[in-house]
Amino acid sequence: TWMATPINIPSVAAAAKPEEHLPPSEEPQPEHPQTEPPPSEVPPTRAVLGEMRVSSVTPSSVELQWSVPEGPFDSFTLQYRDAQGQPQALPIDGRSRSVTVPGLSPSHRYRFHLDGLRGGKRIDHISTEAITTPVSLSEAPPTENSPAEDHEHEQQQTEAPQVRAVLGELRVSSVTPSSVGLQWSVPEGPFDSFTLQYRDAQGQPQALPIDGGSHSVTVPGLSPSRRYRFHLYGLRGGKRIDHVSTDVITAEPEELLLPSEEPQPERQKTEPPPSEVPPMQAVLGELRVSSVTPSSVGLQWSVPVGLFDSFMLQYQDAQGQPQVLPIDGGSRSVTVP
Repeated sequence: TWMATPINIPSVAAAAKPEEHLPPSEEPQPEHPQTEPPPSEVPPTRAVLGEMRVSSVTPSSVELQWSVPEGPFDSFTLQYRDAQGQPQALPIDGRSRSVTVPGLSPSHRYRFHLDGLRGGKRIDHISTEAITTPVSLSEAPPTENSPAEDHEHEQQQTEAPQVRAVLGELRVSSVTPSSVGLQWSVPEGPFDSFTLQYRDAQGQPQALPIDGGSHSVTVPGLSPSRRYRFHLYGLRGGKRIDHVSTDVITAEPEELLLPSEEPQPERQKTEPPPSEVPPMQAVLGELRVSSVTPSSVGLQWSVPVGLFDSFMLQYQDAQGQPQVLPIDGGSRSVTVP
């Protein structure tokens, strides 16, 4: 009897050993739920930029194209330094796959950085370099180009008559002491993009790239009581197809104070027909920030009820000077450059 007892003791210990191997088999189970949620969340939110290439170059502009193999992105920001070494940033719509960078200097090397943004954060970025052509090349006859370039020019010349693009009249839609609103039509088109060129109060050339689907633009940062001449160029394939011009004189400085002083008499004028206001009620929704760069802010808003004839965005610049941006009533977003 005494001998049977020690024989049973090892058997109990041996039976306990297999139980010791059970915890490792139980440990992988909690690890799986930790790794399973991330894979299910990552694929739908993954966004990747493809290669960025230079599609066309002129003495004063560069056209860039890129792809988005996985996406989408909310917006893009193209950053580069101008000929004076000053940083520049161009906000670009998230659906765009190309942009024309105007206002460049001839025979100058530029490095462009494209950032893909989502939720206000940079998800991915790509870079490329381009050298603008000398001015003499843009003035040289086509015969001085290589045979391949001659063939491209011939194709463009033969395609141009088939896809004619014409700009209508460029007219002024609004004027303030610090901004000018411009509108134009495209009787025949379309254009890939537009470029608005003018000289600022210091005589420095400025260029605003505009999407080909737009037919209006607001030019901010102007000086009061000053004459400006604006040149609108319609581009296709990186080349100017047509252009129109107009002259505008910005309003006097004191006129900027009138809007804050006039609402009281204006309300008195609009008080007699308050019975007409309720059926035409108009309400603004929330104003939110859609994109931010070192030199610009993109804003978006909604109009839950009614229609507005126009909007007015007011702010103070870095020097504390009041700025006003008139915006079309059909717009729901604006980029403050």
